[in-house]
Amino acid sequence: MAKITVHPKYETGEISERLFSAFLEPIGTIVNGFMYNPKHKTADEQGFRQDVIQALKDTHLPAVRLPGGNFVSAWQWKDSIGPKEERKVHLDPAWYQYIPNDVGHDEYLQWAEKIGTEPLYTINMGTGNMQDAMDLVEYTNFEGGSYWSDLRRKNGHEKPYAVKMFYLGNEMDGPWQLGSWDTNPDGYGHRCLETSKALKWIDASIETGVCGSSASFMDHFPAWDEKVLDQCYDVVDYLSVHHYHSAPANDVKSLLGGSLYYEDFINTEAAVIDYVAAKHRSPKKVMISFDEYGCMMRDNAPLHPGWGRYNMARSHFKFDPERPYLLHDPDKMKFFEFPGREILHMLSFLSVQLAFLRHADRVKIGCMTGGLGALCASDHDNVWKTASYYGYTQMLEYARGTSMRTVVDCETYDMPGYAIEDTSQYTGKEGVNYIDSAAAWDKENGRLTVFAINRNEDDGYSLDVDVSGFEGFTKVTHYEIFGDKDDPDKKSSVERQDAYAPAQNVKASLKEGICSTELKALSWNVIVFS
Repeated sequence: MAKITVHPKYETGEISERLFSAFLEPIGTIVNGFMYNPKHKTADEQGFRQDVIQALKDTHLPAVRLPGGNFVSAWQWKDSIGPKEERKVHLDPAWYQYIPNDVGHDEYLQWAEKIGTEPLYTINMGTGNMQDAMDLVEYTNFEGGSYWSDLRRKNGHEKPYAVKMFYLGNEMDGPWQLGSWDTNPDGYGHRCLETSKALKWIDASIETGVCGSSASFMDHFPAWDEKVLDQCYDVVDYLSVHHYHSAPANDVKSLLGGSLYYEDFINTEAAVIDYVAAKHRSPKKVMISFDEYGCMMRDNAPLHPGWGRYNMARSHFKFDPERPYLLHDPDKMKFFEFPGREILHMLSFLSVQLAFLRHADRVKIGCMTGGLGALCASDHDNVWKTASYYGYTQMLEYARGTSMRTVVDCETYDMPGYAIEDTSQYTGKEGVNYIDSAAAWDKENGRLTVFAINRNEDDGYSLDVDVSGFEGFTKVTHYEIFGDKDDPDKKSSVERQDAYAPAQNVKASLKEGICSTELKALSWNVIVFS
């Protein structure tokens, strides 16, 4: 038996429309093949796959962070505009690939326009300079009458793109990053102070995000973040952080309990922000942007005691004279397939999104790595809907309004600490709830939604949801997605697009403010009161 209680007096904060967004970077087939393939049967005049555009448009994805990623720290945007035959081909040292700039600055923003999503733009703060950043914002957002804005108009986009969010670099605390500032947070913070000022003098409507730690495993976390913010707190709006959670192979409990480590990260960064705000005596509240995140299972790798602070760099690059630079052909590339159970992929990222929802007062942007693929699975020829599509789109539809505190009373388990490799070491957690939950109150539409994940892969639970403190709810609808014990590796496909389509649990009932229902083992549940 389990119980979830929600009361109207216990609001957490307003839910930002950007909270369930996605991240894009030209790695593998994400740009070449998925987004862009001029030989595809649905390709438009720019070479974009229209089947992908329509599929993403239908999801109403709120925003996408682009164009990177590690890639962006050496990208020269000025060489990616204008006639394609005149564009320069560059090397991308971050991912050992050629960048022919078939998809350039304008194409990224125009693709976002086509799918109806907001672009969250990352500026090169690695090899780029302050003037490049100023020119970029002028080209992108200024109406006209200046060199760069008139060049945009000449290149075919008469109106400004009106981009509202600019990130000041990517993972600038990482020694693997081109132009890294990992040993000089004060220098990076001061550069962001001057750059953010200049960008806002060009367009006062924009917001800027400064890089915080790339992972909670960094030896300088969270001191690096504090030093950066101390330099630029008064002119930036977001602290940008990333995390990729790894669990040991076949350890479902650690995979789905990984959201607790995200909460630790959020709580630490919120404390750093509050400390700097107090130090500056500032009424301003910088928010958190979790603009890269993901979850996975991995085999344990050998540990190397004594490697020290540069172990994060060793995990990202090797100076290999045999490693070739690749020129990607979008018509011939192999598409990524999630190497695990489809239901676990869905539940793992939804557990992180529930953590963001529980901290909606501080986390205002969330960009899922792989989010585009979750919403639109694809291969060379086709697109289709997976379990992740259904869970993700339910969050987009129902996680609106105000985040509400949920109190959960249920069976618990312990997660022993573990080390996947040198840079992914997790302390243990005791008393982890099998039921993971969050809630959203859409006051405008008179709807309360309680989200619940059953992390238990063996047992289901009877569940009571107590919403008796609310007035006027007369109806409850319980949607559920769950694994198949007889076919745990069941996969969606072009032919099986409804393999994980949500079912309605007809046993759910509502009496005197108490919903009684059941949660199946290893399941995702959306319980809607109206």
